[in-house]
Amino acid sequence: MTELATRAQAFGLIAEGVSAGLSAPWRLYLARGCRYLSLSVGDRAEWDAWRTHLGCPELSVRVYDSGGDIRRASVAEVIVDECRISVELIEEVGTDDLERLLVVDPLPEADDR
Repeated sequence: MTELATRAQAFGLIAEGVSAGLSAPWRLYLARGCRYLSLSVGDRAEWDAWRTHLGCPELSVRVYDSGGDIRRASVAEVIVDECRISVELIEEVGTDDLERLLVVDPLPEADDR
């Protein structure tokens, strides 16, 4: 991974992921001074791909009510060259899906072939 001392290097980090086959984030926020970079993605597969690509060891999940809608925010973070990088996924969760919120997402099983 490259140093993130400049805005161009931070955007280069995203360009490397996209050129490696990852979907482009639908929202990108880069704080002044390049000390915080936030990517918002559209679905769990994109979230998993970006957090794996960036090597994000810190994972958190927050569930909250937003005007009657229940949302799940999954955030993965890593610090690179004193820059905190987060990959965020916001999902709408129906009341029939509440049981899913109580179960940790299973890891994909290894292929035994």
